[in-house]
Amino acid sequence: QVQLVESGGGLVQAGGSLRLSCAASGSAFSINVMGWYRQVPGKSRESVAQIFTGGNTNYADSVKGRFTISRDKAKNTVYLQMNSLKPEDTAVYYCNAVDIYRIVSWGQGTQVTVSS
Repeated sequence: QVQLVESGGGLVQAGGSLRLSCAASGSAFSINVMGWYRQVPGKSRESVAQIFTGGNTNYADSVKGRFTISRDKAKNTVYLQMNSLKPEDTAVYYCNAVDIYRIVSWGQGTQVTVSS
C-alpha cells in the first residue's frame, strides 16, 4: 500500500508560480508511475501530468509549456512546478500513484486558487 501526502497549494495571482510536492510512503518502491490530477466542483477529475519510472512524461495540452513534473526517487517525492498560472488552473490538485500491481493510490488533495 502506498500513502501519498501533497503540499504546496495556495493562492496566487495570474501569471504567478507554485510548486506542488507529493511525498510517497509505504510500498513506494513498487510505484511505476506518479502523476497529478485536478478537479473543480461539478466536473470530473482530469489528468494534468504523469511521470514514469524511466523518466518519460505526459502533459495535458492545457498545461504544456507551463507545468513541469519531476521526481526525486531518493526522496520518493514527485513535484509539479506550475508557471504562468491562469484562473482556469484553479482546482483541487491530487497526487496519484500506480504500482506494479496496478493498484492506484490517491493523496488527499491540495487547493490551488489563481486570482485574476
